[in-house]
Parts: sequence; C-alpha cells; structure tokens
Amino acid sequence: MSESLSPDLLRRMHAAWRAANYLSVGQIYLQENPLLDVPLTLAHVKPRLLGHWGTTPGLNLLYVHLNRLIAAHDLNLMLVVGPGHGGPGIVASTYLEGSYTEHYPAIERNRSGLRRLFRQFSWPGGIPSHVAPETPGSIHEGGELGYSLAHAYGAAFDNPDLVVACVIGDGEAETGPLAASWQSNQFLNPAHDGAVLPILHLNGYKIANPSLLARIGRPELFELLHGHGYEPHFVEGDDPALVHQCLAGTLDKALDHIRCIQRDARTPDQPAHPARPRWPMIVLRTPKGWTGPKVVDGLPVEGTWRAHQVPIANVRAPGHLQLLDDWLQSYDPRTLFDADGRLHEELAALAPTGPRRMGSNPHTNGGQLLQALSLPPFRDHAVAVPTPGGVQAEATRVLGTWLRDVVARNLDQRNFRLFGPDETASNRLDAVFEATGKAWMAEVLPTDTHLSADGRVMEVLSEHLCEGWLEGYLLTGRHGLFSCYEAFLPIVGSMVSQHAKWLQVSRQIPWRAPLASLNLLLTSHVWRQDHNGLSHQDPGFIDQLANKRADVVRIYLPPDANCLLCVVDHCLRSRHTINAIVAGKQPEWQWLDMDAAVRHCSAGAGVWDWAGQGDDSDTGDEEPDVVMACAGDVPTLETLAAVLLLRQEVPDLRIRVVNVVDLMVLQAPSQHPHGLPDRDFDDLFTTDRPVVFAFHGYPAMVHKLTYRRRNHGNFHVRGFQESGSTTTPFDMVVRNHLDRYQLALDVVRHVPRLAGQLAQATARYGARVERHQQHIAEHGEDLPEIRDWHWERRT
Repeated sequence: MSESLSPDLLRRMHAAWRAANYLSVGQIYLQENPLLDVPLTLAHVKPRLLGHWGTTPGLNLLYVHLNRLIAAHDLNLMLVVGPGHGGPGIVASTYLEGSYTEHYPAIERNRSGLRRLFRQFSWPGGIPSHVAPETPGSIHEGGELGYSLAHAYGAAFDNPDLVVACVIGDGEAETGPLAASWQSNQFLNPAHDGAVLPILHLNGYKIANPSLLARIGRPELFELLHGHGYEPHFVEGDDPALVHQCLAGTLDKALDHIRCIQRDARTPDQPAHPARPRWPMIVLRTPKGWTGPKVVDGLPVEGTWRAHQVPIANVRAPGHLQLLDDWLQSYDPRTLFDADGRLHEELAALAPTGPRRMGSNPHTNGGQLLQALSLPPFRDHAVAVPTPGGVQAEATRVLGTWLRDVVARNLDQRNFRLFGPDETASNRLDAVFEATGKAWMAEVLPTDTHLSADGRVMEVLSEHLCEGWLEGYLLTGRHGLFSCYEAFLPIVGSMVSQHAKWLQVSRQIPWRAPLASLNLLLTSHVWRQDHNGLSHQDPGFIDQLANKRADVVRIYLPPDANCLLCVVDHCLRSRHTINAIVAGKQPEWQWLDMDAAVRHCSAGAGVWDWAGQGDDSDTGDEEPDVVMACAGDVPTLETLAAVLLLRQEVPDLRIRVVNVVDLMVLQAPSQHPHGLPDRDFDDLFTTDRPVVFAFHGYPAMVHKLTYRRRNHGNFHVRGFQESGSTTTPFDMVVRNHLDRYQLALDVVRHVPRLAGQLAQATARYGARVERHQQHIAEHGEDLPEIRDWHWERRT
C-alpha cells in the first residue's frame, strides 16, 4: 500500500498523538507538576483517581487523523464519540487545537493552564470524566451507551455539507439501540443530507469482559457490516507507524467514496427515487490502553480489560509511582511542549482553524444555528364549538392538519421533521402526507404508499432510533416532533432522561446556546387502548419525566382538539425544555372554542363555570361543597358525566369543575416555574373543601405535585391502577375506579353533609357497575347510555 503520509507529516502526527495521550494521562493522575519539571512525588498525584484510559488512546489517534482530513480538504466535519467515558482524550484534543481555551479562557495554553486542565478533571467543581455538555464540540454525552450512531445520523439529516464521524465503541456495539442504528443508512438521502462515517473501534474489551465483535473474526464481521449496507474498511495493528499510514489512507479512501456518492446523487438527472448507496465505514482495531503500562504487579494491562479505567490504581503501592513516572515520561513531554507549556508550533499547525476545528464546529452548538419555524396560525384549524360538548372531533387528526401546514411552510428551510415508530397514520396524523412523504431510501414496491427519498416523516419500528435521530437533529439546531403510543415511550425513557440532563447542564454553560425543545406527543393512550389490552396500557412515562429538574420538564394534558393545537404551537416555539403532550386520537366531545382554549392553556388550569353547579367562583360569594378536578381527555369526560349524575341525585350540591391542562401548575412555584402561586391555587381548589380529582395517570403523581399545598389533605385522586385488559372503553375506567359512578360516589363520601346518603349511593353505584358488567359480557360493547352520552346544558 502506498504511503499517505510523508515522513515529516508522520513524525508530526505521531508527536501530536503523544501530546494528546500525555494530557489524557495527566488529567487522570496529576494535580501538580504538569510538565514533570521536578521528580514526580505522591504530592503531585490526585488523592482520588477517576477516569477511563482504555479507549482514550484510540480516540486521540482518530482526532489527530480527522484533523488532517479536515485541514487537507477544508471539511465541515464534526465528531460524535460513542465511548464518551474517553472524556480525557476529547478534552485534551480540543485543548491542543485551541477550542477549549476559547470556551474557557482560564484554561490557558501554557504551564498554568495545563495545571488547571489537569486539576479540573473528575474534581469537585470541575468537569466530569465523560464527554459532556462542558466539552467543546460534543453533542453526545456517552455515559449511557447505545445512542451515538442515531445521534450522528440525526445530525446529518438536512445538513448536506456536513460529515459526521461517529466513533462506536465495541462495548456500545452490543447494545440494542446501536444494533438498530446501523439501519439508519436506509434513510440518509445523499442529495440533501450530509454523510455519516461510522468508525467501529475494536479494542477488544469492555469493563471486565471481551467484546463480542472483537472475537468473531474479520470475515464474519465484514459480512455483518456489509449486510447492514456498509462498505467496511479495516485498519488493524499495534505498530504506530503502520497504523498511522493505514488509517490516513483509509480515511482518504472513505472521503473519496462519500464525495462520489454525493456527487452522483446531486446531478440534475437523478430519478425521483434513486438507488440506495453503500456508504463507507471503518473498523479500527487497536490494543486497549495502547501506549499505557504493559504490566502492573505481574499482570498484563495493555491490550486487556485491566486497562479500561485507571491502569495503575494504587500509586502508593511499592513501585507504582515509578511505573506512573515511566509511563508519563514515555511520551517525552519536553519534545512536545516548550518551557512555558505551549504546544510546539509545528504540532499546533496540524489542527484546522476557526470553525473547522471539531471543538468549534457550529453544528455542535446547534442553538447558534437555530432558526425559528414558520408556524401557520393554529386558529385556522380550530374546531367550531358552538356550545361545550356540542360536537365531536379526533384531537390528533385535527393536529395533523396543522402539522401538515407546518411541514409545508418549512420545506425550503429543511429544518423540521416528524419522527415516530411506524405510527403516524395510526396516531391520526396522516394529513402530513398531503405535504410530504416518509423518508425511505430502500426498495420501493408498487403497493407502497407515501414513501419518498426526500420525505420529512421519519418512521422506523424502533423508538430508540426515532428518539436518537430527533435528539441529534435538535442538538444541531433544528426542530421536530416525536409521536408515539403512550405505553411505549418508557422504552426511550432513559434516553429522554439523558437529554434532560444535557439540557440541565447546558443551561449553566454560558457558551451553550438554547436549543429547540424536545417535543413528545403521547397518544393512543392508556384509556383508549381497550382493544390492545394490558400490554398497551401504561401512563407511567409522565411519572418518570416529572422527576427531572423543573427548569427542563413540562407536561401537558389538553382536554380537547383546540387545546391541543394551542399546546403544540407553544411547544414548537419553546426552547431548551422537554415537552410531553398527552392527547387522544379517538372521537371525543369538544369542550372549548378556540378563544376559550387559548385562555385556558395560557393559565394552565381553570374553573369551567359552564360545567359547575351552584358555585359562585367568579364572585367569591360562596365556596363550593366540592371541587371536581380533572386532567386528561377521558378523565375530563368522566368528571363531566359525574357532574350530570350529581345534578340529578343531589340537585342542591354546589360543584366547582377545575380542569388542568399544564400539569406542573399543581406544584408550588418554589418547585416549578409553572407552579401557580399559592393564592391562585387556593382560589381554584379552595383551602378546606374536598377535591375529587380524576387524573390521566397514576394517582400518586397528583399527591406528589400538591403535597405542599394548603388543601392537599382534602385531595382524593382517581387514576390508573394497573387494572387493564382487552375490554370496552368504559370498562377500562370502571376497572380502575375512574368512572363517572365512582367519581359521583366519591363526592357523596367526602362531602360531610351528604354522609346520610352514602349507603344509598354505594348501593346505587354497585347496581350500575353490575349492570354494566352484565351488558358488556353479553353484547361486547358498552351500554347505550354510555356510548350515546353527551353533555346537557344547564337549564
């Protein structure tokens, strides 16, 4: 093979790699004496040794070589690091190129800056050991493995000039999300999207075990990756000179291949649905902990799992300090840095400059590139509601017509996509197909519908992949919406949690610009999965989300279509939050006209005067006997049905109906920025009256949110009790004691002056439930008075 690197360039690149390795080891071990000017002593070593060395030299090698590629070809290239625990390497490399000091001026490019660089790593008040939001050039935390390749493809969508190099650790390659992510190449359109260059880094081991892909042999590994649609190129060895030459030549070949694919796809005579290309990828096989200590206490370290974290873990053991000194001195730092600690100019000149540096690529701080969406007036899509409960509509179908117009308005900007696991039509959002198709680069058959190489809808039956694509898309400065069956959002709950942590930390970093929010539409929800059964009945995702930092999380439960339009418009305009929106897709009664919906959603919660009875909440002249509260479309329906029952059975009862659309208003304002002030909360829920609360999710959530409120002891919450089945819609609420009969009985039970009616009401409730159960067992559908129920205006 011809040599890609001249002897002088090879010498300088090898020196740059040594410099990055030296700084990486220094971050793990040293708190003083950063250039080893005096003999190393225990006082120079950190008291707690934290970090991961094993993957770091491979990451440093790739960084040096990608720098050469960028500088030689003026590439717009960013790096996604799957082995995020190799944080010291990426910090070291961004420091050497100058990006780190520009973001953190106190970490100067001199002796004192090196000392600060070392001391801050895994140090209280410093930086974490993983690649993190604090790391320039990162969009990927990497602490939880499996998402790097999905993030990389999300970054490449609609970025035609961007190359995303993605390093995949061999441990990460064993995860389910990563296994699905290989299929992303079937959605990447070379005419309009950027390129992803996957680099599978096989160093042979995880924390304590060998990695699977490192042990299956090259022919089998080639077949696996080739079967995923890639053209794998292998770089293997432990001789630095040979690996440098091979890696440089392979990167050149891969870039030529990418440019050839893109050039062919961007010619004017391309067919509407071009053939799917076979993209290049690289398999880099190097020793774990390369250039580190080979043996410690008679046990092999380099090339084994023992190199994964801190190879010399007890520096105070006999002979270990000398081992560390020998290791650090092996990089010969005096030949890399001048007397003041500055990297020698001939090595610094290898890095690209300005925004071409991977630590300064603007796509890695996507908020800087973010352009507001052009949103159509949502009022144009309003459902006409002449009177509350006078018409029916499918909330998500109405939303779909508005999203269709959102897509159409932003086609030229190419900065908005919809993501979902094969459920866009199922979730009644299929109006969007009037404006765009589903992205698809694989084979198309005559019977297929809505498939398009240039589609804006991303569908694949992997929640992980949809979520990862969207996160990568948002993190690089675009907008999107992820719709999913409510029961299956927990599949990506951990991904959402990691994104919440990213947003939380980013808020504290001045140079991180705000991103478009992560918008999650939870539909086909628990109360209308009666046909699919218990496996599809789970409202628990909002519980998980509510545990995250209040400055990041928002949860909305719009009761009807007009409220849903208001909420989604707000969420697409919002920045740097996670918005969970729970909305049904079945035909339901509509309660608010658009003006009322806007007022209601702006407040987050409010009294529905038209629904109450004998409650002078507007004037404050008389408190109600009971507050009937609700959050969610089906709980709202059952609450209003219970109100009608109570009007008949207890006509002199004063009822106030409160609907909650923004769940976080229930929290105290000291806990959440959306929390209602105590006075406003008391005005809604009173300070001493019973509150019968019908809630969409698990009842404990409402108690958790309201426990600091004055009237919390009078809250009686009904919600999902994990009692589901394949049954009828109304039987779902009966099984979980959220039905109108139970809510009405709760009112009788908790209003003191109705105590004498409790026995009669209990018997009446039992009879109604028994009649319901007999009917569905015989007829397979709900009672006519349930199916045909509608709201009756007060006369």
